Amino acid sequence: MSGRVSLCVYCGSRAGDNAAYEAAARAVGTAIGRRGWRLVYGGGRAGLMGRVADAALAAGAPVLGVIPRSLMEREVGHRGLTELHVVETMHERKLMMAQHSDAFIALPGGIGTFEELFEVWTWRQLGYHDKPVGLLNVDGYYDSLLDFMRQTVARGFVSDAQNALLQVHTQADDLLDSIARLTPLAAAPDDYRRI
Repeated sequence: MSGRVSLCVYCGSRAGDNAAYEAAARAVGTAIGRRGWRLVYGGGRAGLMGRVADAALAAGAPVLGVIPRSLMEREVGHRGLTELHVVETMHERKLMMAQHSDAFIALPGGIGTFEELFEVWTWRQLGYHDKPVGLLNVDGYYDSLLDFMRQTVARGFVSDAQNALLQVHTQADDLLDSIARLTPLAAAPDDYRRI
């Protein structure tokens, strides 16, 4: 595709217990830079958040971080970014990240990562945006979640179409290739007024 994609990456402020998670975060950051894209993320320096940002910066990508004032010290706000916005609330953080992004992906993380992924996935299903949403399933980290999502479909709470909105891959380049194909199709105007 032509043009720069601003890719929002959700991931842990911790590194986790598997070196594959950090390797995947670095691979995503490097791939963003190699493609001439921009990284949008939560503004932290710790954990996977820091690894993806550092790799993107090292690969020449502009990086926009958004972090609430209350988390600036806890998540150790990254002061080496192209842009760092310090906001007052988590709601402002997530809204600003969405407004500056063309697509969203989640790497391994904890409850904050889960919440962010499910929120933008919900917004997509409700028509607040039509941007791609993806999940990088590193070394089986999300296998149980994906099994559970299949159960929600089987039990009648989520439709096949809703479930299919989530692009799932195990390799960074495969996921970003999928995002690159889908981003030009996201032509409808965003409407976050109702959130």
